[in-house]
Amino acid sequence: MITDEADRVRSALLGAWRLVTWQSVDTAGSVSYPLGEDAVGQLMYTATGHVSAQLVRARMPRFASDDWRRATAEERAAAWPGYFGYFGTFTLDTDADTVIHHIESSWFPNLVGTRQVRHYRFEDGRLVLDADTSWGQVRIIWEKLPRTSRGVP
Repeated sequence: MITDEADRVRSALLGAWRLVTWQSVDTAGSVSYPLGEDAVGQLMYTATGHVSAQLVRARMPRFASDDWRRATAEERAAAWPGYFGYFGTFTLDTDADTVIHHIESSWFPNLVGTRQVRHYRFEDGRLVLDADTSWGQVRIIWEKLPRTSRGVP
């Protein structure tokens, strides 16, 4: 049964979000920024129940060739740790204040087929997602992007 609260949260989530910060706290309490303090990214939730998350290290160096298939082993090795992305579907559990990302595919193959549970809250117009991961706790903060008319007939 869908509740008024689930409808409210779902409505608030829908749309595109811009990354504000992604931080990780290890078991010793040390804070790090997996893609740097100035990482960029987008998170999208659609009305059809799909989710896509793309997070990237800012100012990644360009490859020598504009053909990604011609990247050198060194270029590929340097680029891989500068990106984090996946797509799939999402569900809500408003009793637990969680949004669950059901991963269909990802840059990191170990995420495929998993359920990524994110504890959500809305603070000062921002979406805060907290999660416990194998490398510690993460907090990702997003700002809602304004609607655009581009691509709309």
